[in-house]
Amino acid sequence: MRGQALIRHPVLRRRPGRAAPDDRRRGRRGCRYRAVFDDGEHEPNPTGLVRSAGRLAAAQRDLSRTKRGSTRRRKDAAHVGTISRHIARQRLDHAHKTALGLVRDHDLIAVEKLTVTGMTRRAKPRPDPDTPGAFLPNGQAAKSGLNRSIHDAGWGVFLGVLRAKAERAGRVVVEVNARHTSQRCATCGHGAKENRLTQAEFACVRCGHTADADENAAVNLLRAGRALQSAQAA
Repeated sequence: MRGQALIRHPVLRRRPGRAAPDDRRRGRRGCRYRAVFDDGEHEPNPTGLVRSAGRLAAAQRDLSRTKRGSTRRRKDAAHVGTISRHIARQRLDHAHKTALGLVRDHDLIAVEKLTVTGMTRRAKPRPDPDTPGAFLPNGQAAKSGLNRSIHDAGWGVFLGVLRAKAERAGRVVVEVNARHTSQRCATCGHGAKENRLTQAEFACVRCGHTADADENAAVNLLRAGRALQSAQAA
């Protein structure tokens, strides 16, 4: 029997000889990191777009100032495309390297069930009831920033690569419903929205357990992944 671990996108079972000190590791995916393990280790998200944001923004500004149909516009459009493709290659390379390491070290990978398309959908407009034709703030500016972070992290790309490598290596990938795992205490099981002090902090109002919110959710997801794997194997 091999050890087990989890990333909040993936939950993993570690292969012999590469186990964490307690033979278990858990982790949770988010915009800050690709994975956060219960022992405090963090797997960073790729930052290709962040590193290249200055060059890409400058190239897009140059493109917006050019005349449609002009030779300059075609050249600037090609330059924007070159930078964008470079970022995409960085993201894909990071996904392959990270997924390969996970598949080599683990034989159970339980991933949080995410719908990236829905997560990056535009915020719904809020019509102003007092002014026909006008709209109230709907938080789209903040949502756009989150969407960029999600796309830059390449969650969808990473999952596709991970599933493919796991299948070829004979590993098991299990999708876990993460509903309420961020609010449920990993120690006593009490679930309440009051347990989340901030986005990053977890403090159970019943038993007093405190932890990094991502790490707490990772433990809950690992348990759910184990149960789901057992149910599928039965």
